[in-house]
Amino acid sequence: MGELAAVSVRPDVVAIDRAFTYAVPEAWHADGRAGRLEAGSMVRIDFGGRRVGGWVTEMGIAPPDGMELRPLARLRGLGPPPDLMDLARWAAWRWAGSEVTFLRLASPPRPVAGTVSGRSARGEGRLGAGLDTDALAGFRAGLGPGDAAVFDAVSVALSGSAVSAPSSEGRRPGVSVLRLPPPQDPVPVALAAAGRGDALVIVPEAASARRVARALRRAGVRVAIAPDDWASSAGGGCTVVGSRAAAWMPMPNLAAVAVLDEHDETLKSSAAPAWNARDVALERAQRAGCPAVLTSPVPSLEALRAGKLLSPDRDSEREGWPVVEVIDRRDDDPVKGGLFAEALPSRLPAAGPVVCVLNRTGRSRLLACRACGELVRTGDGRAAMMIEEGVLVAAGGGEERPAVCLGCGSTVLRNLRAGVARAREELEALLGEPVAEVTAATPAGDPGSGARVVIGTDAVLHRVSAAAAVVFLDFDQELLSPRQRAYEQALVLLARAARVLGGRSGRGRLIVQTRQPDHIVLAAARQADPSVVAVAERDRRRLLGIPPYGAQAAVTGAGAEALIAALDPGAAVEVRGPSRGRYLLRAPELVPLLNTLAAAGRPTARVRIEVDPLRV
Repeated sequence: MGELAAVSVRPDVVAIDRAFTYAVPEAWHADGRAGRLEAGSMVRIDFGGRRVGGWVTEMGIAPPDGMELRPLARLRGLGPPPDLMDLARWAAWRWAGSEVTFLRLASPPRPVAGTVSGRSARGEGRLGAGLDTDALAGFRAGLGPGDAAVFDAVSVALSGSAVSAPSSEGRRPGVSVLRLPPPQDPVPVALAAAGRGDALVIVPEAASARRVARALRRAGVRVAIAPDDWASSAGGGCTVVGSRAAAWMPMPNLAAVAVLDEHDETLKSSAAPAWNARDVALERAQRAGCPAVLTSPVPSLEALRAGKLLSPDRDSEREGWPVVEVIDRRDDDPVKGGLFAEALPSRLPAAGPVVCVLNRTGRSRLLACRACGELVRTGDGRAAMMIEEGVLVAAGGGEERPAVCLGCGSTVLRNLRAGVARAREELEALLGEPVAEVTAATPAGDPGSGARVVIGTDAVLHRVSAAAAVVFLDFDQELLSPRQRAYEQALVLLARAARVLGGRSGRGRLIVQTRQPDHIVLAAARQADPSVVAVAERDRRRLLGIPPYGAQAAVTGAGAEALIAALDPGAAVEVRGPSRGRYLLRAPELVPLLNTLAAAGRPTARVRIEVDPLRV
């Protein structure tokens, strides 16, 4: 069989959770293909009566005695380097998924025969994979005061040296969390990271990633865009920029990690396994011994627990948040008032685009008492309730009571909700001008049909690039959502609106209709101080054992019941449910929960496991 007798191959089949031994054909020794085989190489194999792809996981395997091995069918090219193959094994455990899923993410989008080498930053007296010291200083000198301050803050955050192990509190060494005003340009952050060498820069939205990449290239940085420039990334000597998939790009000389808008839920995969690019990037930074910076206008508690918080001076942060105008609807007649407050038309600017946000998709109904206007809420006032079979029920079944108003005892309740389409018609009649509906399918930057006023779900905030005013028509549905992270997610919506408005300098107006004008989320936005919510949420989640101060996993699908039955009854894992077809697993810490899931195996029926669910 020659020098290289056999190799171990992991088939590209999600349901197969092991590797198999294959022979290296004699012809491959003669023509040199055997010399190009290495751990991570992508091959084709005959498996189960068909030909499938796979990855070489181990070299130099001795053929089992008395067993004739099938030969490798074809060498496709380069695949994940050893560090990413090991990271894929970790991710499969961390998100209770298949290793194959992560090997696919770490593989090139098309066959690659060799890497494209760049000039390495190491040993050549250069910075940022092609950006020299003079160019870096020149870029810094051309920044405005605010951007220059951000550039300096990121440079300082990345200047510390990382060590190998996290602290007992969960804080990762070498990780900093930079709280930036919502309209902050991400380019100074990316350039400061590139100034350290081969940097990994993750931006939630692909369009923003392309803009950052163009700016870095203009500054003289050699850039690889994920995932298309996989070969350049594998060759080293460049900064990698991309959205979620960039977390899996090969980087032999990783020198710094920057995750922009780390709070953004698009960094977490919606498909199973529901992995998070922020957490993958932090794990890579720790393994590489390099610093990492997470930026956000409203840092998540996961980020605040992972690293040290750095924040701008109060004047700079206030300038980045618009003035918040609250329309108090507590005294409005819940029957005659409708969706729009009487004062709303007079609050809207006479010129400039106006964006109205009304979330309806996937939300429970919001009820109010016809007699006194009191919102129908749970006993602690945190979540809305809905009527099911004549009884008021909180989402998840945590509380139920007779359909009676706690404020006045009335049994006559009214649904306050109207859909976006109906709201558009009513708003058009109220304002006496065309109103366009913007959906997720509307191209980014397009306000929709040339209308000055547009309305849509929160997707509209990602489709309109700038506005004179953003109006949340029914913010109570966010504040009263039964989700565990409702307050944090509501503040994220306000921060996104602040970005569209451009902060105080943009002179935009953030208008909120609510029956809870003194709510802590609105207080945080008015004060331009996200820590108001962060501190309160930290204390609440720590008390209740909610992540990041506990661990959770949602289990759904036809095989959910079988998986729950297979869990170790002695494990420190609490099972809740099923509720509406979903089980919720809870544990004081993440590692015991993940080990319990790994030990249970997988049932034959389809099952979806979501570790760290964001919408519970």
